[in-house]
Amino acid sequence: MNLRVLADCSPDERRALFERDAGVEEAREPVREIIGRVREEGDAALRAFAEEFDDVTVGNLDITDEAERAAERLDPALREHIETAAANVRAFHERQLPEDWTDDFDGRELGRRFRPLERVGAYVPGGTAAYPSSALMGVIPAKVAGVDHVAVATPPAEDLNDATLAAIHLAGADRVYQAGGAQAVAALAYGTETVDRVQKIVGPGNKWVTAAKAEVRGDCEIDFLAGPSEILVVADETADPRFVAADLVAQAEHDPNASVVAVTDDEALGEEIVEEVERQTGAREREEVIRQALENDASGVLLARSMPEAVLFAEEYAAEHLSLQVEDDEALLERIDSAGSVFLGPYSPVAAGDYAAGPNHVLPTGGLAKLQGGLSVDTFMRSVTVQRLSEEALSELSETITSLAEAEGLEAHAASVRERFE
Repeated sequence: MNLRVLADCSPDERRALFERDAGVEEAREPVREIIGRVREEGDAALRAFAEEFDDVTVGNLDITDEAERAAERLDPALREHIETAAANVRAFHERQLPEDWTDDFDGRELGRRFRPLERVGAYVPGGTAAYPSSALMGVIPAKVAGVDHVAVATPPAEDLNDATLAAIHLAGADRVYQAGGAQAVAALAYGTETVDRVQKIVGPGNKWVTAAKAEVRGDCEIDFLAGPSEILVVADETADPRFVAADLVAQAEHDPNASVVAVTDDEALGEEIVEEVERQTGAREREEVIRQALENDASGVLLARSMPEAVLFAEEYAAEHLSLQVEDDEALLERIDSAGSVFLGPYSPVAAGDYAAGPNHVLPTGGLAKLQGGLSVDTFMRSVTVQRLSEEALSELSETITSLAEAEGLEAHAASVRERFE
């Protein structure tokens, strides 16, 4: 990882920074085949894919009871920490619950009602690492929203991770299935003999999971298409290079395709960040993964000519995780609208949000933060508007309604109003 001058970045370098590719398109065709087999063969396909992709012979696909037992046998100290994180996540999402309302608008009684979905599926990744935190982030907001049935799919393994299973149970999941990848998404979207069909699928995953979510969208709602993890740190001369480097290295640990970027207007700080990243990377257990992420064209330390230029870059970048390690972080925050989650100050590492601070860590990537936010209680709810018009209120609006209806050539619409006054 080297220090580069932001203004001198070539078009190709800027493209790599802003067009973070999740690799979804290349996976679409094989994913279609996987989905087709699950729809045709059901449980048999899930077991066959577990053998083929995970090298695991699956007996029971439904492991709900096993998740409960995992919570019972989990180390008490670890269980307490999971419960602490769960309580924080639950408290934050409870603040998001919308309230039904009704108001009078000159004889028009209008309102809005909020109701949860009935059946939701949450994907909890496995593979190279265990993700109990993803269980909390996917299940808890759905239960807070009032979803009646929350099913979780997590990849099979010879020895399923107790921490992940326990977190799934403690978060309140109603069903747990050992199925991973595109085949798990297909099972949740269309159902099998064992897996109940859901209305919406949420949660992070690799490119196969993301491609599968893209394929089933339309038959089953999804949250959004998320790519590899990413972080942007904006730092000025007051930042501690150790803290900046630690946050970059932490996100690089997720995935070889992770995007980790820092931008600063202080050249000396930029050089210190590069040195610190190298020093800290050599001390980490997942050094190989980290180095692959750091060598990505989408990663780097950038030198801006000024803090306003750094802020403009941050707004265009629209990071999944945005860390503001600057003297006046509140002032910078006011100038940035596009980010999945913002971390203010030196003692707000992204890891706090990943695990236990309370906000959700399932966030938009690849610039999607310009269009939407992360997982929330709203993700699991739908709204219904309610209208009651008095005779007087309808009479006052009748000419407006009928003239607009006739302008659109919908004479029967106009007549449906006139009939009430003839």
